[in-house]
Amino acid sequence: MDGRGEQATWTRARLGRCGPPLDLLTACFDKHVYAPHAHDEYTIGVTTGGCEVIDYRGGLIRSGPGSLVVLAPGEMHTGGPAGTSGGYSYRALYAESSLLTDGTLGGLPHFREAVFDDPELAAALRLTHTELSVCPDPLETESRLPWLLTALARRHSTAHPTADTIPGAASIAHTVRDRLADELLDPPSLADLAAELGMSRYQLLRAFRTAMGIPPYAWLAQHRVTRARGLLETGLRPADVAPLVGFADQAHLTRWFRRVLGVTPAAYRNSVQDAAW
Repeated sequence: MDGRGEQATWTRARLGRCGPPLDLLTACFDKHVYAPHAHDEYTIGVTTGGCEVIDYRGGLIRSGPGSLVVLAPGEMHTGGPAGTSGGYSYRALYAESSLLTDGTLGGLPHFREAVFDDPELAAALRLTHTELSVCPDPLETESRLPWLLTALARRHSTAHPTADTIPGAASIAHTVRDRLADELLDPPSLADLAAELGMSRYQLLRAFRTAMGIPPYAWLAQHRVTRARGLLETGLRPADVAPLVGFADQAHLTRWFRRVLGVTPAAYRNSVQDAAW
């Protein structure tokens, strides 16, 4: 790449314990122009800065900050900065078709347009992409991305949504919760759990969120934080506690500990020890 600000970072996440990989791209370009190319997967992107112009389906489309971009599998396209000044930046992921069809009817979703103005969904995808690029936890990836991509298909494609009511949601959620708690260090994939329960992954996610109010990865993270508290109270260091409760590393533990309790694991450990004196 030629420009001073040209940079692109790839992160590979995994959908569940043994699930398929999913690539995440974070890019910031001053001058770079893509040659015509196509992807086997859907390209889902959020423009985060500047303006990009894309040659797609025989015409030019433009995306600015906050735009949601959807390019279909096999469709040739280019990409580059709009105009002669300023670059563009975006976050993108490359999703297999099945990730957009779980909660819809009528086969492969078709998007008549390529650029959408949907601030809520764009913000959610950008946040999820950002956080998974830092720590691509398999269960978190599987809980968040299929849900958001299904929402994208339901809102903006020609596909018809499936029913949202899941009979026996509370019982399903409790079964999933107990399995996650029992397999704390290496949780099963949601796809496998859904297959065991005779339902789709989207139906499982819908049932869990309906009954528990949060997605499965968030429930498991909070359960891990509770377990971590007990270990920290015995005097163990946060770095030693993290793998014992299933977090990838101390940074992963700290991120969730602060979210749930408002303090770092080290601060919690010190305060508990101080109180014991």
